[in-house]
Amino acid sequence: MTLTVVSFIAFTLFVAFYSWYKTRNQNLKTSDGYFLGGKSLTGVVIAGSMIMTNISTDHLVGMNGSSYVNGFIIVAWEVTSSLALILAAVYFVPRYLKMGLSTIPEYLERRFDATIRSMVAFFLLVSFAITLLPIVLYTGAINLESLFDVAATLGVSYDQGIWITVVTVGILGSIYAVLGGLKAVAISDTINGYGLFIAGALVPVMALILIGDGNPVQGFFKVYNHRPEKFNVIGKSDSVLPFETLFTGLIINQIYFWCMNQTIIQRALGAKNLIEAQKGLLLTGVLKLIVPFIIVLPGVIGYYYFGESLFEEQDQVYPALVKKVLPVGFTGLFAAIVLGAVLSTFNSVLNSASTIFSLDIYKKIINPRVSDINLVRVGKASASILAVSSILIAPMISRAPEGVFQLLQELNGIFFIPIASIMLAGFLTKNITALSAKVALITGLVFYITTVFILKVDIHFVHIWGIEFLINVGVMFLISYARPQRIVDRPILMVTPVDLRSWKFTPIVSLFLVLIPVGIYIFYSLK
Repeated sequence: MTLTVVSFIAFTLFVAFYSWYKTRNQNLKTSDGYFLGGKSLTGVVIAGSMIMTNISTDHLVGMNGSSYVNGFIIVAWEVTSSLALILAAVYFVPRYLKMGLSTIPEYLERRFDATIRSMVAFFLLVSFAITLLPIVLYTGAINLESLFDVAATLGVSYDQGIWITVVTVGILGSIYAVLGGLKAVAISDTINGYGLFIAGALVPVMALILIGDGNPVQGFFKVYNHRPEKFNVIGKSDSVLPFETLFTGLIINQIYFWCMNQTIIQRALGAKNLIEAQKGLLLTGVLKLIVPFIIVLPGVIGYYYFGESLFEEQDQVYPALVKKVLPVGFTGLFAAIVLGAVLSTFNSVLNSASTIFSLDIYKKIINPRVSDINLVRVGKASASILAVSSILIAPMISRAPEGVFQLLQELNGIFFIPIASIMLAGFLTKNITALSAKVALITGLVFYITTVFILKVDIHFVHIWGIEFLINVGVMFLISYARPQRIVDRPILMVTPVDLRSWKFTPIVSLFLVLIPVGIYIFYSLK
């Protein structure tokens, strides 16, 4: 245990020191410096920060728990991300940078009006507070409690151990986000991100070596032959993720998450130029194709070890596998990487939430004349309040019957799809009115909550995403036709000019990112 604790503390302190060292001369008194990293982020940093903003313990714990029960069909969440990242790199981000945006809601004001900007900003803050942040803290606490036996060490109950871990992690994550701004978050994300790939890969590799008596390839075939259907990627209609969902709501969700989600896109908005933004986005797409080795395969290996004994507690599978296969000396390092995964997502979302509150709500509605230095103070205060609320909510999350990852996706649909529909309508049409966008936003939200959480209709929630999107689009066209209004052609302003030349390898990398996912599904459909 001593070696575990020492290695854990050493790596955690290294990340903190390196992040401070790289950002010690950063001007955090301006809104660009604090919220956008001074527009100085490079492609490698953007990719590292994006992947760690996306991959946290809700993936390590949640997706591995889901693959333990459902097998490889959930890989669709990952491989289809690369397609959306291509759209972000070649279409959306160049336009965001040309407009000099700091937040996604800012675009909605340019296209529609100030009211819809405020509505979306409010919805995003609520979604951060009640879904993503608490779930990230909770799943992180599960992993860390298991690795360090917090409850047993402190002589408290398991629930108390979770509370203590949540509070500790929440405070640490808040320090990064509140004191360091986006650049400190991005730098720490980069170290933790590439560390996660190395440490995360150790889990399946060590497991396969043990299963194969020293030969990982033999170990893989033992796992495969034990239950071949676990490796099927084509989900049946009654499965946790039917194959048909790829063509209904899943692609809409992916476009929103990677092209319109503030927590992701804010890294690209902080790029020093379009080339670095595109490098970061496309490198993230490459990493997403590797991620299933870390967040899907271990769950299937867990089935080889534990059988169906943990089906009622699937979110305990990954921590149990880590403790089973990793040597003691690696446990502390791995725990530090897990903590880094939690902190990276937690502080990234906090930073994005404070950006949205400060720029889209406080400066826009409450105090338009606020100075930059006071705006930064508002951002720090709002991040602190959101952190406290997330810490209080996290331990109250009950275990979802299909795992916390599935729960997170269901909750995300409340806000993601309505926002995606009005964003796409804004980009792709000229006649959709501000009134129709507002009505569609509320209509989609009410429709989804009613069908999924109140009536609990017997339709997969990802299909409901697709239905909701079509309803929203129909509502916008009908209202815009019935009550047309003059559309003001707002000029695109170069608020913060950056070099908008494209990366020359964008077409080649994009083609690669299309062919690999398509190839995966064609290969498995022919088996």
